[in-house]
Amino acid sequence: MRGTVYTKFIIGYIIFGLCSFLTIAILTSDWTFEHLANERAQELYNEANLIANQYGSEYYNKQMTRSEVSIQLKAVDTFLNVQIWMVDTEGNIIINTRDSSLTNASIPGFDPASLGRNLYQLGYYYNMFSEEMISVSAPITSNFQTRGYIIIHSSIRSLQSARDSLLNISYVTLIVIFLLSLIFLLVFTIFIYRPLKKITAAANAYAAGDLKYKVNCHSNDEMGYLAATLNYMAHELNKSEEYQKNFIANVSHDFRSPLTSIKGYVEAMKDGTIPYEMQEKYLDIVIFETERLRKLTSSLLTLNSYDSRAILLDISSFDINQVIKSTLATFEGICGKKKISFVLTLDEKVKMVSADMGKIQQVLYNLIDNAIKFSHNNSSIRITVSERNGKVFVSVKDSGIGIPKDSISKIWDRFYKTDLSRGKDKKGTGLGLSITKEIIQSHNENIDVISTEGVGTEFIFSLPKARD
Repeated sequence: MRGTVYTKFIIGYIIFGLCSFLTIAILTSDWTFEHLANERAQELYNEANLIANQYGSEYYNKQMTRSEVSIQLKAVDTFLNVQIWMVDTEGNIIINTRDSSLTNASIPGFDPASLGRNLYQLGYYYNMFSEEMISVSAPITSNFQTRGYIIIHSSIRSLQSARDSLLNISYVTLIVIFLLSLIFLLVFTIFIYRPLKKITAAANAYAAGDLKYKVNCHSNDEMGYLAATLNYMAHELNKSEEYQKNFIANVSHDFRSPLTSIKGYVEAMKDGTIPYEMQEKYLDIVIFETERLRKLTSSLLTLNSYDSRAILLDISSFDINQVIKSTLATFEGICGKKKISFVLTLDEKVKMVSADMGKIQQVLYNLIDNAIKFSHNNSSIRITVSERNGKVFVSVKDSGIGIPKDSISKIWDRFYKTDLSRGKDKKGTGLGLSITKEIIQSHNENIDVISTEGVGTEFIFSLPKARD
């Protein structure tokens, strides 16, 4: 990180500063000088026209003498700090306000049309000066004829001085802006670069397997959100890793126990430890344990199919009340033995829902089976169907042993069994509620549990109501 992004940013920052300086030194310098030259030329051209229209015309109309015109032009020269020439059409200098020795001198190669559309020209003006000048000319007309020209020359030193003054202001402004931009660099370092370094260090730690590493960044911006997300991700990955270990341990335990029983009883029957007349009893135990393995394997395959999202839901409209009644009928035998009754409360005779009927029937079977398993003899189980806000809610409530408070959040975990249930749930795999939750969530619905230890447990899940 130190040698890549941040270094590149600093280099880019410096290059930006240098480019800004060069832009002002080169482009801005030329643009500023051109702007000042245009303004100065326009000012001089307006003055040249005034002189040509007033003094030049009066001179050629014999209203003023050369001496009188020279006095007036020198006054303007002093006021504007310029050099004024009056020349005839052949380029002969009639009046020169600065150097009288050039009076009657001829301008070599004089061509008034050489300017074209340009208002002024820069240079040494036909090599008449030893320094660069800005020169403008205006024609003197009399009787609709061009009789001569008023030419005004001004040293470009004043323009260069004005340009340099403006550039100095620009340089100072640029330096101030550049220094102020260091604040941005500081902000970038504190709020972006440093958190990014911490996040990178965390990513490297996670890649190395240290999922307990925490990103210490608490800002209320995208970086803080990213850091919090990474911390959450690491926490979840750590939980997943622990869950995977527990999962393998639970699967191993749940497979090992029945396999050990099966192996032990079969070997005992084979070597004669169990007499022939008692083998039927132990064969029943073997069948029982085999059924446990079958049920466990089937449940694992079911959960795996939901994890991979390989099984698609067969959505249809059906009467949830009828499905509940048909599911309850499968428990008549066991309920008769335990003297458990069902109390069915329906707000309507027919309640149509839109879901996968087979999967919802499995949900109902799991919840009712759990309720029966953990209910006391001579008790009742209440099943309620109601409708609220376009959703159908199904409640399965027992008055059994309940779930400890610290176990409620864990009952959805695979293979989890509460300490209170271990003595009663001999046949359970600890996967029923996990499958139940997966089915409900695959319908984009919710399932909740309310339980009080020693009082009972209520499971409530929602289903979408079928459209009429």
